[in-house]
Amino acid sequence: MTFPSEPDAVGRDLPRRDGAAKVLGVATYAYETPLANAADLYVVQATIARGRVTELDTTAAEALDGVVAVLTPGNAERLASTEDRELAVLQDEEVAFRGQVVAVVVADSSEVARHAAALVRVGYAQGAHDAELRADRDDLYTPETVSPDFPTDTAEGNVDAAMAAAEVTVEETYTTAMYHNNPMEPHATAALWDPAGDGFLTLWDSTQGVHPTRAALASVFGLDEARVRVVCPYVGGGFGSKGQPHVNVVLAALAARAVPGRPVRLALTRQQMFSLAGYRTPTIQRCRLGANRGGTLTAIAIDVVEQTSRIKEFAEQTGVPARMMYAAPNRRTTHRLAALDVPVPSWMRAPGECPGMFGPEVAMDELAERLGMDPIELRIRNEPDVEPGSGKPFSSRNLIGCLRAGAARFGWSRRDPRPGVRRSGDWLVGTGVAASTYPVNRMPESTATIRREGEHYVVEIGAADLGTGTWTTLPQIAADALGVPVARVDARIGDTCYPMASVAGGSSGMTTWGSAVVEAARAFRDKYGTEPPDGAQASGSVGPPDDRYAMHAFGAQFAEAHIHADTGEVRVPRLLGVFAAGRIINPRTARSQFIGGMTMGLSMALHENSVVDPRTGHVVNHDFAEYHITASADVDEIEAYWLPEHDPHVNAMGSKGIGEIGIVGTAAAVSNAVWHACGVRVRDLPITLDKVLHALEDQPER
Repeated sequence: MTFPSEPDAVGRDLPRRDGAAKVLGVATYAYETPLANAADLYVVQATIARGRVTELDTTAAEALDGVVAVLTPGNAERLASTEDRELAVLQDEEVAFRGQVVAVVVADSSEVARHAAALVRVGYAQGAHDAELRADRDDLYTPETVSPDFPTDTAEGNVDAAMAAAEVTVEETYTTAMYHNNPMEPHATAALWDPAGDGFLTLWDSTQGVHPTRAALASVFGLDEARVRVVCPYVGGGFGSKGQPHVNVVLAALAARAVPGRPVRLALTRQQMFSLAGYRTPTIQRCRLGANRGGTLTAIAIDVVEQTSRIKEFAEQTGVPARMMYAAPNRRTTHRLAALDVPVPSWMRAPGECPGMFGPEVAMDELAERLGMDPIELRIRNEPDVEPGSGKPFSSRNLIGCLRAGAARFGWSRRDPRPGVRRSGDWLVGTGVAASTYPVNRMPESTATIRREGEHYVVEIGAADLGTGTWTTLPQIAADALGVPVARVDARIGDTCYPMASVAGGSSGMTTWGSAVVEAARAFRDKYGTEPPDGAQASGSVGPPDDRYAMHAFGAQFAEAHIHADTGEVRVPRLLGVFAAGRIINPRTARSQFIGGMTMGLSMALHENSVVDPRTGHVVNHDFAEYHITASADVDEIEAYWLPEHDPHVNAMGSKGIGEIGIVGTAAAVSNAVWHACGVRVRDLPITLDKVLHALEDQPER
């Protein structure tokens, strides 16, 4: 039979297909997988920042009723690969950071496991440690590349000479804090080792990529990938922290192999996640801008210092966005790392672009102030014709459109440019703007299969839905490509039993998986026409991106800040973002992603700060009581809009990734608004009342 046509599925405001299951509590997350007679794990963590375990007394723990096993470096399985030292858990007695796992208890219940873990006695030979990031360290080094494979340093022209000759300059240092991903669903894994035959490992894991997790675990344990299955239909948030497997996944697999035939479960506590699940490195950014009196940039430079772990390098690409954002003949970017006795940094929403746009976008506002120029006009005057550095034409670049549309919606034309002159009762009021950008990423090696099952088409691909809408948007793309009603298309995702899918990271999901689905639909129609028989099936894989073009999404962020004239309290009652992100697959899920990113950016601006005590090497505010995160009540009005844009060069859908661009630029817009409210440049995040109080003494009496 043939299906009747209907309006295009792509672009329709459809409700999330997984929404009801999540609201009703019937969506099954990793830890909730129904497994008979499952054992629970609890980890024992190092209480020193560096040294060696000299004693591990597990006698009392093993004697506790209900304890199945206690795994230590003395009895844990030897892993086939220890190349990734973050994953090489329980392989020796060395301690590389505070919070490292030194033992794990397997027990009949989570309560018994936790009690037994508290009974394990650990002795240490403590060594000197170093957990303090500073820009003046004499041991900073240059990594070979920055994530994922960008050049560490770039240079064009002569920045020093241009700065010396510039009529107006900005030379300032900006810092962003250490941030920890805190998804509502903690990092959790259930595992089962079936010893029959050659053995088979099944993992139910909260992950952003079932296939990458399978590949990593197969390598660590020396297994053929065909003997490993990873299942993950739902993820309760990830923000990058679940993009790569962390030690919890290896621990669950180790425990499952230690008790063959019995399933085991491990969910990290909120406190444990601050040591074992990655974080965004703090950054120190020295930014330099030079311009003539007309506002034309002559020099742009950013020199970044950040930290990594001594046991595994992660170099965030903080300076990369400055390489392409604005036109200037003289430009330089550098990255330097301090290897410290700390946990391993990792991805966090919009790595590189998020911290890397804070310093330069505040610096642009400072330059506009010194020029006496509107900050939107300054950005427009420095719009590049082609991508700086590569010289490639942009596939589309609507930053100016975003700035102008945002200014009109925000009421920017009514803004008095002078700082500290506008009040609302006891509150000083200011507004600020910043730009956003994020690259269009398309990953290789993703395949989709489309099959006719009765009156429905089924799309199968091992993609992930972190709450971003994948369950909904993949059927929309398939329906358009097949020319059938979206109600007749189902999706099956989140399982390595389905075709290979890349990780849900770098805002690449729909660009990659959607492209594979379109290719599968084309193959399906080419093979079967418009009347496919029941059981008809075809597959398609994503092709390489068009390297002739520079592909980026862009946006403009606007913020209104209120500073209490007596206390210095900072509030941001209004945020507005306008984006140019290609064709929008689903307006409802897109708006959710934009607003979610902006809220996370506000959290970065005002609240989030993982405080490390250098004496002990651990994060002291490692829970929700003291690690503050923006909630809905923290912003009264938050709006997200987008420009109509269809970019034919990025993919068959004309879409761009939207999961991360919302966070980029938000913190800079807030900082710029705070300056406009009270006249203080806060260059060090977060923006807390102690950083603006001193300026209030100079305010006129009310």
